[in-house]
Amino acid sequence: MTKNWEQELIAKAEARTALIGVVGLGYVGLPLVAEMAEAGYKVLGFDVTQRVVDSVNRGVSHVQDVPTERLAKYVQAGKVTATTDLSRLGEPDCLAICVPTPLSKSRDPDVSFILAATDSVAKTIRPGQLVVLESTTYPGTTRELMLPALEKSGLKVGKDVFLAFSAERVDPGNPKFHTRNTPKVMGGITPACTRAVVALYRPAIDTLVPVSSPEAAELAKLLENTFRSVNIGLANEMAIVCDKLGVDVWEVIDAAATKPFGFMKFTPGPGVGGHCIPLDPHYLAWKMRTLNYRTRFIEVAGEVNSEMPEYWVGKVTAALNAHSKAVRGAKLLVIGVAYKPDIDDIRESPAMDVIRLLDQLGGRVSYHDPYIPEFKEGDVALKSVPLDAAAVRAADCVVIVTDHSSIDYAMIGREAQALVDTRNAVASRAKGRSK
Repeated sequence: MTKNWEQELIAKAEARTALIGVVGLGYVGLPLVAEMAEAGYKVLGFDVTQRVVDSVNRGVSHVQDVPTERLAKYVQAGKVTATTDLSRLGEPDCLAICVPTPLSKSRDPDVSFILAATDSVAKTIRPGQLVVLESTTYPGTTRELMLPALEKSGLKVGKDVFLAFSAERVDPGNPKFHTRNTPKVMGGITPACTRAVVALYRPAIDTLVPVSSPEAAELAKLLENTFRSVNIGLANEMAIVCDKLGVDVWEVIDAAATKPFGFMKFTPGPGVGGHCIPLDPHYLAWKMRTLNYRTRFIEVAGEVNSEMPEYWVGKVTAALNAHSKAVRGAKLLVIGVAYKPDIDDIRESPAMDVIRLLDQLGGRVSYHDPYIPEFKEGDVALKSVPLDAAAVRAADCVVIVTDHSSIDYAMIGREAQALVDTRNAVASRAKGRSK
């Protein structure tokens, strides 16, 4: 009698006896490990970096969204272990692949990490395993790249093994939404694959959103962040429009936001950062180019957003000129280099471009960031300096790039000789206190 692997997987999920494997223990993988362990599963984490594996096995978290106390609890209880030994990929009943998907220098998707992980899984895959791709990628990746590789084993996807896509929706540092309470979209290669992934994830995620195919799930993730990229691009262009018209863009946006329907508030800034918004639209644009279609909105938004660091560096030049000073030789203090407030992540941060451009113009750049003690980006290597009134007064111009909540913006507003505030942090805090 043929074994029903789908029913066996579902039964293991209901009894919490399934072993969950998570491939890649970074910003996406480690929070998933924590939620699966919290749900009652045992979890085996995989990573190619020995330092990361050793840290996890000590119960020490390297990811801001997973407190060390929480991880240590699961490790001490025997719920979580980690390894670099990819020959053990055959042990888990469910394998969640959470590897990076960067862009190449030509802005094309680099799926080499997905391919490497898939090849490793294909070498050990056994009947009854579910493989879930969580890495953001272009529509068709799960079916076109992963499905053939897994079926080379002779096992049939949807019958012997199961394959699905369920993109991560991690928002680092978000105090309200995290892995468990953020609805999770998932689509399997077959209906059986979808049923299996829903069953395995249901204990760990509050709301599951099954869709008809991996392509629908892949595209949903890209739409989410393309929507944000396009609307941020519009807000950034409006900032330039308002600047040329002599109008306060922040006042215009706040006024528009009073409309109770038909408007969603987005604000301008120095560009976009993080792994998702700067990269995800390019996955979709690349895929459409292979189908001879040009995604014009996406490309224009990307151009506007990528030009914002130069726009704000121009504002620094103008602010210094107003004080009869040049950028060359000027002391420039950048506030915040993380890609968004209150996190320790500089991936794709526009602050890196702002600092690089100021450095190229001959500015003497320093920075303060309570979350980033030091960084090296290209030829620029800096350490965070203390922030006090003396440091602000000593700068020829202060540039606020990331508006961390712990910064004393009132002090900066009082003490700065010249100020370029890309986030309207000083004015918005003052307005908030006056209400």
